[in-house]
Formats: sequence, C-alpha cells, structure tokens
Amino acid sequence: MTLPRLPRFLPVLAVPVLTVPVLIAAVLTGAVLMLAGCATAELATAPASPGQPWQPNVSAGGALLPGRPGRRPGLSLPPGYTLPSDPSVVTHGTSRTLEAHPGQVYTLAELIDVAQSANPQTRRAWNTARDAALAVGIVKSTYLPYLTATVVGGWSHSQSRTTNASLDAGSYGALDIDGTPQRHNDGSAEVQTIGLRWLLFDFGRREALVRTAREAQLATNVLFTAAHQKVIYSVTTAFYAHAAAATRARLLRGALDNAQRVQAAAEMRLRQGQGTIVDVTQARQATAQVTLRLVQAQGEDENTYLTLLTAAGVSADARVGLEDVSGRALTMEDARLSGEMVRRAVARRPDVLAAYAAARSAHHRVTAARAAFLPSIFMTGNVAYATGRTNLTSIPGAGADSAPTLNLSGNRFSTLILGGISVPIFDGGLRAAMVKRAQDQEDSAEATLRQTVNDSVQQIVAAENALHTSLSAYDAASKLRVASQTSFDASFAAYRNGTGSVTQAELARNGLLDADISRSDAYYAALIAAAGLGFSTGSLG
Repeated sequence: MTLPRLPRFLPVLAVPVLTVPVLIAAVLTGAVLMLAGCATAELATAPASPGQPWQPNVSAGGALLPGRPGRRPGLSLPPGYTLPSDPSVVTHGTSRTLEAHPGQVYTLAELIDVAQSANPQTRRAWNTARDAALAVGIVKSTYLPYLTATVVGGWSHSQSRTTNASLDAGSYGALDIDGTPQRHNDGSAEVQTIGLRWLLFDFGRREALVRTAREAQLATNVLFTAAHQKVIYSVTTAFYAHAAAATRARLLRGALDNAQRVQAAAEMRLRQGQGTIVDVTQARQATAQVTLRLVQAQGEDENTYLTLLTAAGVSADARVGLEDVSGRALTMEDARLSGEMVRRAVARRPDVLAAYAAARSAHHRVTAARAAFLPSIFMTGNVAYATGRTNLTSIPGAGADSAPTLNLSGNRFSTLILGGISVPIFDGGLRAAMVKRAQDQEDSAEATLRQTVNDSVQQIVAAENALHTSLSAYDAASKLRVASQTSFDASFAAYRNGTGSVTQAELARNGLLDADISRSDAYYAALIAAAGLGFSTGSLG
C-alpha cells in the first residue's frame, strides 16, 4: 500500500527545517569567537603603555578594585604615578597597640611576651607548622579506601526518518510535509553508583612518603621554635639598642649642663675683667657642639624606639614607658666555652636540627622514588542501581577512557568487585629521573647540613669573642670614666679660680663626655653580646 503524500501548503515552511543546522552552526561559531575574544580583552585591565601611568579601578570609597577602570562622577584620581589612598588597607593591616597607663613601664620580658603573639613572623611559622602536620595526614589518608558516590540523571530525545513508502504510517508518530514518516523517542533515566578504589600494598612506597612528610613536619616544628627565638633576640637587641641611645641622649644632656657651666664661668670672668673674649667664644662654640650632638642623639633615640616597637610587632605610634636597665651589674669573669660545650650548643640549635630533619626527609624521598619501580596490589569495585528508559553513551565525570554505551530499560541493580596487581613496565625513564632527582636533593640536603654545622660553630665562637671583647671594653671604659671625671673636676675648679685655662677645661669636659658614652656603649654592647651568645647557642628563651 502506498502512503498518501501530504500537500505542500506553503513552500516557505520548509525554510526553517533546512536552515536549522546552519543557524546552530552560526550560533556556535559566534559563541566561540566571543569566548576567544574574552582572553585578550583582559589586556584592558593592564597598564596601557610602559611610559604612561596605570589607571586603577577605584570604588566610591577609595578602595582599589580589580578589573577595568570605570568612570564615577565626583571621584578624582591622583595625577601621575601616585596611587589612591585605600582606607581598607589600614583597617585590615593595623597592628596591635600597646596600652599606656600613667606610671606603667614595660619590661623586656613583657615586650617579648607581646612580640611572641603579635609579631607576624611567629604567626607565619605557626601556620607553616600546621600545614606540615596536615601534609602528614594527607599522605596517611592514602592507606584508606577511596569511596565515591555518583548520581546521574537525564532526559533523551531521538528523531528518525525513513523513505520506505511501504511502511505502515500508523506506526509513526508524524509525517513530514513531504509525506516522509518520522519517529520520536523520549525517555528519562537515573543511575546511582558507589565506587571503591583501595591500594592494598605498594612495597613500602607510602610508608616512605609518610616518613618523608613526618621529617618535614619535624623541621617546620623546629623552625617554629627558631622563629620565636629569632623574635626574642630581635626584641632583646632592639631593647638594648634603644636603651643605649636613650642613655647617650641623657649623657649629652649632662654634658650640655657642663658646657653651659664652663660658658657661664667664662662669661663671669670676662665681666670681672679676668677673662678674654676668646675664652667666651670657645666656651660658646663648645656649647653649640654639644647641643648639635644632643639633637642627633635624640633623633637616634626616637629611631631605636620605633625599631623596638616594630620588632615587637605592635603599632609604631604607641608611646609607652620602658624599664631602665642601666644599673645592672655585669659579671666580669672571662668564661670560655669548651669544645664539648660548643658541640652540645650546635646540637640544639634550631637551624641545625631543621637541616638534619630535612636531610632525613630527603633520604626517605629517595626510598619512595625507588619503590615506584615495584608492583602494587589494588582492589576496586562499585555498586550501581539504574532506573528509567534511555540510551547513554557514557557517564559524565568517569574520564575520557570510560566505557561507553549504557542502554537503560527498566530497573537494574549490579555489584562489581575486582582485585589486581599493577606492574610498571615502561614509562620513558620518568621513574629513573625521579630517583635521580631525589638523590640529588638528598645530596644537597646533606651538604646544607654540613654547612649549617660549620656556620653554627663559627657563629658561637664569634659571639663568645664579642662578649669577651665587650666585657673588657666595659672594664676599661669604667676606669677611663673615673679618670676623666677627676680631670674635669680639677680643670674646671682651676679655671674658676683663675689658675687654669678654658681650653684645658673644655678638653677635660670633652674627655669626660667621651668616656661616659664609651662606658655606656660598652655596657649595652655587653648585654647585646650576651643575648647574641644565647641566641647562637640555641639557649635563648
């Protein structure tokens, strides 16, 4: 039986059917071109020229924003290469501020306690140590099975056409406008799967990786302690440096008083007709020189104070009182470290312990790289439940090499458990290169350990010599100060009584000032050297 042909109602109706593939191709082509242009369009967010200022994207509040700069009425940007002031930077980056109470002074121990919690170095070292601990847990998780749950659902539609005119038209859902039979199939389906992957045995590769991560974690924990010791040493040296600068300014104020006394005596002798204008001029010159040195010392006092607050990790605009440590007695005993004491000190230094842990970590890394040549035993499986009616060619997310064709019709439950052994045969020399690289890293780690030990011995001996030198200098400066004070008192008394000269009085005053400053500098240098010896021996705490 021949199927009747349907009349052609309007020829224009066939145009959309014929041009649908063309329209789809045009839409896809336009989308591809538009997406391809998005990558190069981001060049508009970069500086336009190497010789012109960058125009940032600024919010209405003045904050810098990523992206292309926009035009905002009433918002003016700074000219040239000056960036706008972003208030959010100060809000998020403000450091802790020390509380200042009337009469309260901060001791060195209190500043160290503040620095250990406020200094960003200890925070970064703490986060690094935590990351290393998590790295151990990540490697240990490879001992456990890996389970995944997947749910895939969808809807499918298919359309077929045939030119066999002898087919029964009743078996088709529709006829084309030219009488060609068509068939439409719609369906929906859902697949639920639970997958299992478990590496059972790998001849010690994971164990070596765990040991590698543990040694690296040990190194970061040691370096966390080193960060605290470094902060303690930085605060200690900054504290003593500021104390030395403050004492120097105080001594110069006392020297200025002495210079003004000599100047007053010269002016009085001139009024009494016993002195000369030359004496008065020399005295005024000496007073001006001491005033200049005092101004410089006050500036150094302020700079060292800011350095101390920065070392403590607090805001530099805080104004607090500090403990006076100028009256401490120094032990003048010449204590020398024996060879055994130096070796014990080297063995507890954080940098040496961290280098030793890094060398052990590199050794285990070589073991893990060699274990990659050995086979591994694994188990895999899945449990799946499928329902619906559709044709699937693959499961999304299963990978490019996933098995195609799942023809679902009705309900189906399946279970699969597999076990096997994987033997590496050829990989183009990748594993051999990994072993060689691990061996090179092990050799570099051992060389770093040897260099760290040698440098540690040199630093300990140098710190010991610095302490010995500073103590000897303090002893000599103390004796010089006593002699200089006696000389100044005698010269000034003689000048006032008319038996001495102003030149001798000024020379004695300058000698006394230099002796006071030398004694003070040697005193604080000894304290700094003692802290340096404690830091170099790893015993600063």
